[in-house]
Amino acid sequence: MEDQTFTLTVVVPVYNEAEVLPTLQHRLITVLDGLLKAAWEIIYVNDGSTDNSLEIISNFNDPRVAIIDLSRNFGKEIAMSAGLDHAHGDAVVVIDADLQDPPELIPELIQKWQDGYDVVFAQRIARDGETWLKKTTARLFYRAIHTLSRVKIPENTGDFRLLSRRAVEALRLLRERHRFMKGLFAWVGFTQVAVPYQREPRFAGKSKWSYWRLWNFALEGFTSFSIAPLKLATYVGLLTAFGAFIGAILVFYKTLIFGDPVRGYPSLMVVILFLGGVQLMALGMIGEYLGRLFNEAKQRPLYLINRLTPSILQGKAEEPGPGTLAKPRNAAFSNNGDN
Repeated sequence: MEDQTFTLTVVVPVYNEAEVLPTLQHRLITVLDGLLKAAWEIIYVNDGSTDNSLEIISNFNDPRVAIIDLSRNFGKEIAMSAGLDHAHGDAVVVIDADLQDPPELIPELIQKWQDGYDVVFAQRIARDGETWLKKTTARLFYRAIHTLSRVKIPENTGDFRLLSRRAVEALRLLRERHRFMKGLFAWVGFTQVAVPYQREPRFAGKSKWSYWRLWNFALEGFTSFSIAPLKLATYVGLLTAFGAFIGAILVFYKTLIFGDPVRGYPSLMVVILFLGGVQLMALGMIGEYLGRLFNEAKQRPLYLINRLTPSILQGKAEEPGPGTLAKPRNAAFSNNGDN
């Protein structure tokens, strides 16, 4: 490996992807073996799969493949963080296991990195295999978060991207418990560039993202990168109070000048229910932020590792830092926290 000019790590979070993994491994190996003067490794992060995904990965029997077996399902964002914590490459590629993001795009990402960019993200020009509702809600989400957040998250991007070594080290400094990785990738800054591509339908299996999970994921994005919902609650409260004041003046005016009787039960119930709804909405917004502060304050580790099988590249590299790398057969702690 003395002739190698750079090292590359590919991080693949896996959750119940047994049908896809053999094809993914074959396509990744084909692409990575075609790289000139590059030593590489693939890190599969098993995020508590309940099918035989871990068994399939273990049967690859390739010394260039590392396996991080988490103690349970912690979620994709945390699985990606575990992979980044253990990545040793000069450049690190994050890719989903479902083959909607083509591994064949990796050489183009590498070329942009070699041109001097720290973050090279793949940007979708088409989203084949997705319903119109999912495309519409995704578009609305990006518009909303662009409006509410100071961090500009590129539209139509997923987690498929390449990160330079210094971008990875910057991300490892961000030890927050509620992790919206698309936002964190943008937050670190550095030089970033897009590579357009056409996203393919799932190769096999079903998406793990229900609309309820996508809604909660969107809440993570809003609350992680904006306090605008809290400001909105304040403004709605002010407008409601102003409207109530104007309404009170009108009632007094009509009663004193025209002798109009004040309407009773129906109007009173409408006002009470409206104000109660506004108050509950504001409390709900505050509760979302307070709950996240509560989880941050507990300082629980983000993930626990059940088993770690290192690659050749990891065996020759130094450990990435205190409290992040597990020993085989032992549960290990990272510096991050739980949801």
